[in-house]
Amino acid sequence: MQPPQETEVLIVGAGAGGLILALSLHEIGVSCRVYDAVPELKAVGVGINLLPHAVRELDELDLVPALDQVGIRTKDASYYNRFGQHIFTEPAGEAAGYPWPQFSLHRGDMQMVFLDAVRERLGQDSVVTGHRLVDVDLHDDAVTAHFVDPQGNELPSVRASMLIGADGIKSVLRSTFYPDEGDPIYSGLTIWRGATPMPPFLSGANTIRIGWMSVGKLMVYPIRDDIDGQGNQLMNFVATLERPRPDSYDWNAEGRLEDFYSYYADWDFDFLDIPGMLKKTEKIMIYPMVDRDPLPTWTLGRATLLGDAAHPMYPRGSNGAGQAILDARFLAGAIKRHGVTEEALREYDGVRVEATAKVVRMNRANPPDAILREVHERSGDKPFDQLSDLISDEELKAIGERYRSVAGFQVDELKKRASLV
Repeated sequence: MQPPQETEVLIVGAGAGGLILALSLHEIGVSCRVYDAVPELKAVGVGINLLPHAVRELDELDLVPALDQVGIRTKDASYYNRFGQHIFTEPAGEAAGYPWPQFSLHRGDMQMVFLDAVRERLGQDSVVTGHRLVDVDLHDDAVTAHFVDPQGNELPSVRASMLIGADGIKSVLRSTFYPDEGDPIYSGLTIWRGATPMPPFLSGANTIRIGWMSVGKLMVYPIRDDIDGQGNQLMNFVATLERPRPDSYDWNAEGRLEDFYSYYADWDFDFLDIPGMLKKTEKIMIYPMVDRDPLPTWTLGRATLLGDAAHPMYPRGSNGAGQAILDARFLAGAIKRHGVTEEALREYDGVRVEATAKVVRMNRANPPDAILREVHERSGDKPFDQLSDLISDEELKAIGERYRSVAGFQVDELKKRASLV
C-alpha cells in the first residue's frame, strides 16, 4: 500500500539549492517540504562568495536585507604573485556596474538566512531533519522516498508528485540513477580552509588571490565585519597545493598547519600578515578538490537532481552555490509554466544540464585564477620587472570576462535577462 501524498514537491537536502527552491515554490503557490539527513541544521563551514547572478535571484526573494546583516558587499578582486607583486585588480558587484551586490559571507550564516526565511514563510514543519534518503520508487504519477533516521532505523516513507535531489556531492539520488559512476574525480589539488579575526586589508571588502598551486596558492577575503567592536573582520582563507590523491575522501577532516604552512611562511605583504593569519587560526579544515564529469541528464521520471548533486565543480570560480541557486530558480520557473509535471523537469534538464556543464569545464580549464597561472608560467615563477612584458592589461581583463560570460553573469547580459521565475 502506498503512503498518502504529503506534498507536491519533496526536496532532499537543506543546502542553498534546496532551501531556495522551497522559497521559490512557495512564491508560485506550489507546496513542498525539505528533508535533510542531519539531526539538526547548524551554521557550519567557512567562507563563500555569492556572485551578482545569484544575488539577483535572492533579491527577487527579498533576501538581500538579511544577507546585509551577516555578510560583506564585495568591492573588488585582486591578484598578486607570491613575491608580493600586484598583477591585477578589478571591481566586483555594484562597483563593476551590476544592479546587485556580490556578497562575501560565512557559509553557515548564508544557510541560516535561507533556513529562517523558509521556516517563517512556509512554516516550522516545512524542513524535516534526521531523515536520510536511502531509496526511491518512481511511479507514473508520483515518487515515493524511503528514509532512515541517524541511527539507521526505518522511517515512514513519503510520497510526492515530484522529488528533487539537492543532497550534495554524495547524493543518494544520483547514485540511484548512476550506480556505477564511482568516486568524485580528484583534481590533484588539496585545500586547507580556515577563518580567524584580522584587521581589514586593501579596500576592506577585497577578495585576493595569490601565487599558484605548484608553489602555494592562497585566497583571502573577509566574511564578517567588525566582529569585536574594534574594526576587525572574520577573515577567510583558502590555501591550495598540489598533492597526491588521498586514500579516501573526507569532507569533515581537520587539517594540520604543519602540512602546508612552509609554503607560505615567507610571504611578505605589507597590507596582510599571511604567516600570522595562518598561525593564529584555531581550526583548519582540509578538503580534496574534486568534481564529477557532466551527466547527459539529471532526470528520471518525476525525479531530478539540483546543485552539487547534479554538477559538483571545483571551487575556483565562486560559483557552486550560485549555480545551485540558478538551478532552483529555473526549476521553479519551469514548474510555474508547466505545473508539477515531467514536462517541467524536461525543460529544466534541457537548459540547466548544458549550462552547468560549461561551468564545470571552465572551472577545470580557465577559472578566474587563470590570471595567476599565466603570470606564474610566463615569469618562470620569478619576480617580474615589468608586468606588461609578460601579459597585457587587455588579456588580463579578457580572462575574467570569458568566465563571466560562460557562468552567466556578464554584466550587460545579466541586466537584460528576463526573470527565471
